[in-house]
Amino acid sequence: MIMEAAKGSNLKLYPPLEDYIAFDNEDDYADKGRGWGLFAKTPKTNFWYKSASAQHQVSIKGYMEYGNMCVLIVEFEDGRQTSIHPAYLKEMQSGTFGRESVIAETEEAEGGESSASASAAGAEIGEDGEDKPAKAAKTAKAQKKPKEKKEKLELPADKVKFTAKVKEFTTKPNPFSERDDEILLLEEVAIVGDNPLDIGDAWCGYSNTLKGFGLEVGNVISFEGKVVDKKFNKEILYKVNNPSKLVVQ
Repeated sequence: MIMEAAKGSNLKLYPPLEDYIAFDNEDDYADKGRGWGLFAKTPKTNFWYKSASAQHQVSIKGYMEYGNMCVLIVEFEDGRQTSIHPAYLKEMQSGTFGRESVIAETEEAEGGESSASASAAGAEIGEDGEDKPAKAAKTAKAQKKPKEKKEKLELPADKVKFTAKVKEFTTKPNPFSERDDEILLLEEVAIVGDNPLDIGDAWCGYSNTLKGFGLEVGNVISFEGKVVDKKFNKEILYKVNNPSKLVVQ
């Protein structure tokens, strides 16, 4: 597969080099799109194709199969096409996609300016009268703070008591069903009792039992359940299984 750069941006495109599979009809497109997790009940026809500094609207024209892997063929408004994995296209629809790259590029640029300035200063006012650009650059690099990695929590193995706040009602694609799973997102989740622990954000299935409480965004609740290491997305890393004895405070 040959890579080409998109004109006027830093997008890297991978145009198909062979015929791709077109969709049979709208129903075929809808079924496959749901299977890839690109939309829920209502099919989407336009998607964002993003980089750290640019974004363009694309539509899905077809797909290619390589064993168990599937690659989409998307088309830009000017007719150019590129190949992309369904999961990566889905990730591009997030509002936070590309922000980390922009921050990294900015820090790198600022770091380069700092190093250049420090090198010039070292060459100009070296203590022993000699040029010391390497030392100044090393000092500037040392001042750059490393990115902090979020530590994993040590979760209790047994059922415990929680308090939390209702954050959002949403859905999650179910690859084994035509219907999406209804999801309840929680914030300020904390284990209470003898061994308290702040969880932060978490999620759980929005079951018929929970629906019976008529929950609303902002409700503070307490309940019992088991928390496990199972992410909903990059920000929400923990799931509450089988919440019970729920009380709306």
